[in-house]
Amino acid sequence: MLTGKQLILATKPYAQEQRARSWYELIVTLCALFAAGFVAAYGVFWPLRLTGSIFMALLMMRMFIIYHDYEHHTILQKSKAAKLIMSAYGYYMLTPPSIWKRSHDYHHKNNSKLFSASIGSYPIATRKKFAAMTRGERFTYLANRHPLSILSGYLTIFIYGMCVGSFISTPKKHFDSLIALLLHAAYTVLIIAFAGVSTWMFLIFLPFLLTCAMGSYLFYAQHNFPGVMFNCNEDWTYEKAALESSSYLRTNKMMQWFSGNIGFHHIHHLNARIPFYRLPEVYAAIPELRHAKETSFKLQDIAACLRLKLWDPETQRMISLKEFNSENETTKSNILAASN
Repeated sequence: MLTGKQLILATKPYAQEQRARSWYELIVTLCALFAAGFVAAYGVFWPLRLTGSIFMALLMMRMFIIYHDYEHHTILQKSKAAKLIMSAYGYYMLTPPSIWKRSHDYHHKNNSKLFSASIGSYPIATRKKFAAMTRGERFTYLANRHPLSILSGYLTIFIYGMCVGSFISTPKKHFDSLIALLLHAAYTVLIIAFAGVSTWMFLIFLPFLLTCAMGSYLFYAQHNFPGVMFNCNEDWTYEKAALESSSYLRTNKMMQWFSGNIGFHHIHHLNARIPFYRLPEVYAAIPELRHAKETSFKLQDIAACLRLKLWDPETQRMISLKEFNSENETTKSNILAASN
């Protein structure tokens, strides 16, 4: 059984880009995205335009994974054409290169650490820390993890988190966040002015709303699932964070393609230099990687993930708010009984 660093070393042969394959995946995805956008903008009746919008959202998600791999220095490095395309897509998706790379690199280096900043990830509080929070702090914490915040990721995570928040915190370092916001506002205004509200709805609003919601949930479920483990900083290791704190999200073949194989998230965290199109190959080749903690897009699995709110160090598991309140009531009852 391969474990720890041995397992990381076993993945190294797959951390090799196949350059022609990278260009093929990029070109096919972009062509399909432009075709879906054309249908969303110019379809002859609204059900066709809606279909175009949905496919746009799915293809935007796939293209984002390609951009994500590029920012990991995994594919298409030292190509001026690729740099131009990827930078443009980062601005388009409201994830300009400076804030995306900074937050995502931090996430990879600190995933599942209990006492680190929640940069690039959803905040995690222990049961004890949550109990000590003020009412306002509890509201903010729970609001960040609320299903409505995830569903409205277009506003909460991409527009506010990635752009507004980053620019306000460090304007000089993240000036490109302001540029991304201004560009997004500019083409929104232009489309409404010259093509109408319905075109903006099908070409911009719906695709962004759907793809940002899917992306926000994917990122949540990849690190907030039944069986996930969190560690104190001194007990943290890179391979443990990959195998115990990152999920394998099972999907059908079609969704696997649209999501750029990001469901093999435990493998991606084990070695981020493996191109997205080689992740299934690694999963099939290394038996130890087929024992990952799993989740899926089934309603019961989604509900199970969204129910998780706090880390309980005593039981070494994530618990729901209902469990927290129930345990608190039991503790209060025991104290009252003892005092009587």
